[in-house]
Amino acid sequence: MSMKSTLLALLLLLPSLASAADITGIAKVREADNVLIGTTRVRLGGIDAPSVDQLCLNPHGERWTCGIAARDELIKHADGKSWVCHPRSIDRRGRQVARCDVDGEDIQKWLVRSGWALAYRTISHDYEPDEAEARTAKAGMWQGAFIAPWDWRVRNKKTTILGATKPPDSAKAILLASASGPVAPSPDCTIKGNVNGAGECIYHTPQSRWYAQIKMHVAKGTRWFCSVEEAEAAGCRETRR
Repeated sequence: MSMKSTLLALLLLLPSLASAADITGIAKVREADNVLIGTTRVRLGGIDAPSVDQLCLNPHGERWTCGIAARDELIKHADGKSWVCHPRSIDRRGRQVARCDVDGEDIQKWLVRSGWALAYRTISHDYEPDEAEARTAKAGMWQGAFIAPWDWRVRNKKTTILGATKPPDSAKAILLASASGPVAPSPDCTIKGNVNGAGECIYHTPQSRWYAQIKMHVAKGTRWFCSVEEAEAAGCRETRR
């Protein structure tokens, strides 16, 4: 091989070599399987957690924002701790798919064992024993009823319901819905997030002038928030009117 060909081959390898470097730092948790470290977006590999607008049922058969709960439990568990993520690939959204340790702990293992995520068995079987343990212990989402995150993203009336609780007759209607839909997911989550014509996210509290005029519909990008802090963390600002 000529020197020119060798240099060209090395240059082609540079992106993959760079992506293989560990990602370290304090993470900002966006969802239970999606974090930001510095400017790098990281998707936790081998697991699948509920999106923040996914609804579940608690042990009493009541609507529960399990996606928010999963995210908040990860924030609480990893608060101020150092992350080290080992990239394996890049997903279609440009995120680094990685296995991550938080202060030396396999964070994916903790999430699945705690019931806040499932083993993503179409991708990996690494965390299946931890999922079985969470199911037996009725931990996290397993204490009630829920839809597997990968099924929820393409949900329909035939979608399987998981969990320890026998779901009520109304379960399908609740679990197939979204926290971004027309009905507030809970009495504590009544702040409306709306996207204006410029693509900017604006939140409205029940006291806001235009609150009643904001129609909540998933296709329009609207979202419910449980607090002002949550809305601002999602990149929304308060309405000026």
